[in-house]
Amino acid sequence: TMKQVSTDKKAVFFGELMMRLSTKRHERIVQSREFDVLYSGAEANLGISLVNYGLQSYMVSSVPDNAVGQACVNYMRQFDLNMDYVKKNGFRLGIYYVETGASQRPSTFLYNRKGSSITELRVGDFNWDEIFKDKHWFHFTGITPALGDSVADITKEACIAAKKHGVTVSADLNFRKKLWSVEKARKVMTDLMQYVDIL
Repeated sequence: TMKQVSTDKKAVFFGELMMRLSTKRHERIVQSREFDVLYSGAEANLGISLVNYGLQSYMVSSVPDNAVGQACVNYMRQFDLNMDYVKKNGFRLGIYYVETGASQRPSTFLYNRKGSSITELRVGDFNWDEIFKDKHWFHFTGITPALGDSVADITKEACIAAKKHGVTVSADLNFRKKLWSVEKARKVMTDLMQYVDIL
């Protein structure tokens, strides 16, 4: 077993939480009659990884105010990811389908995230001063601002607040061509780089 090292370091993550539906027994989606359900997100996964190293991770996101949203929150809490800053709004959680590869056939991913809960958030919905109080690190990926202009604006709002509180900011460019163009990504991400300490 891995020996946990306890630390007072606290990290904040902003990103989308999603439902992951995976085919069983290496089936194709067109063959499947059942899916495995779990919940995921690039930033949440990283937060959980750091929890395993003894850090405290805080997720900032949004899930719908319904049973699916609650299922997602419950799932994440089992890994000691702090969900206190996850809002409940909107109607749907983003979904992605995973077709598990076999032999020469690679795994494929099919995203269904349009109009998800996080895209309905607006600047001012989070109290970033409260969120960043006594925190040490803030991380976001290029996936988050790609979800919509409002989400990009909130990411910038978070970065400005993080700097004000002396929090180290890191970013993973993580370009997703299905979400936005190279031109849009370059424009938005270049602007955010003025706040980033570690890329």
